[in-house]
Amino acid sequence: MKGGYIDFDEYIRQGEPDKKEKASIWQTAIGLQAVDGLKTSDYLKETAIKHIEGDIDIDQARELIKTYYLSKSVREPDDNEKQEADKVSANITKILSSRTFDFSTNGLVSLHRRIFEGVFKHAGKVRDYNITKKEWVLEGDTVNYLNFEDLRRAIDYDLEQERQFSYKGISQDAMITHISGFVSGLWQIHAFSEGNTRTTAVFTILYLRHIGFKVSNDMFALHSWYFRNALVRANYKNAVKGIDYSPIYLERFFRNLLLGEQWDLRNRYLHIHPTEEWCVQPNLATTKSSESVNQKSFVTAGIQDIQDKHRTSTGQVQDKLHTDNYNIIGLIKVIGSCQLSAKEIMTGLQLKSRDNFLNLYLLPAIADDYVRLLYSDKPRHPRQKYLLTAKGLALYNELYQCKK
Repeated sequence: MKGGYIDFDEYIRQGEPDKKEKASIWQTAIGLQAVDGLKTSDYLKETAIKHIEGDIDIDQARELIKTYYLSKSVREPDDNEKQEADKVSANITKILSSRTFDFSTNGLVSLHRRIFEGVFKHAGKVRDYNITKKEWVLEGDTVNYLNFEDLRRAIDYDLEQERQFSYKGISQDAMITHISGFVSGLWQIHAFSEGNTRTTAVFTILYLRHIGFKVSNDMFALHSWYFRNALVRANYKNAVKGIDYSPIYLERFFRNLLLGEQWDLRNRYLHIHPTEEWCVQPNLATTKSSESVNQKSFVTAGIQDIQDKHRTSTGQVQDKLHTDNYNIIGLIKVIGSCQLSAKEIMTGLQLKSRDNFLNLYLLPAIADDYVRLLYSDKPRHPRQKYLLTAKGLALYNELYQCKK
């Protein structure tokens, strides 16, 4: 057992459908406790194994956990936290084992009640006061959550908008962007005083299954804390600090979940001021290129050639406010608010060919004034890096503007 996550991989690898499914659900339910820094007990593991083996059903498992804490004679300092984690894990396991789903405001509120039954007195009650929460990834700042008086109306609106949305014919990128926006908006409403992220996660799993997606449980089991911090970043904006809404991290979570991509989902990438080491979030499926990118190859001649293609009859380079070039859009998404070397950008774009990167991505972005050189007067600078111009940042902000 590590960090509240219980390894049921042995059961999952066995291939027995019933045991595999139960183990996977327990893994998810237990992993979700990490969003609130909770760890489950050894007793829960023993009880979960009995359920997986078929010795008891899920209701008997829940009753055993309840009885365990009622009859416990020796109290430990973290008993309250473990009791919450154990009971909630068992409740979530029961919910995820069922194929029923109510896509409505009442359904969301009922889901909170079922998850936290026997744990919170306010289980199934919408909060009646305003909240703030200090976040590590925001250096102690908070997301602005919705006013408590508008909660039900906001949930009704978001669910209705999603109900009317059609996924037919849209691209995978558009699908991921939409799902991320929907889940992000629902979480930001923060309907409940406690347990909001766990409720959002379970609701998301049930909804995605409901509309036909095959959801990989281990994503929530292993990366629930990343999921929460990604929601935080998707809903945080601070003009003074130059920070805009950044749903890209949440999108990468869903790309892993639904498309099988392998973005490195570690929380340090989500900090508003990451160190240089954690500035670029890599896709682990990309094999590290053995080819060394020579910074000296990015010379002004190449930039000039591209600029010539965009000159107007007056001799001025066109100042396009938007672009239909998806290579430039991808480049802008990778750079964001960072200063990156060519090698770091190539890693983010999953590119191996230096020539393709130069001719199809970097030079067009520079020519259209979306990207600039850090050392503009020394194109061959050995530590050359690239960052977005004011226009590039404006497009980046527009791409990642959370539309509520």
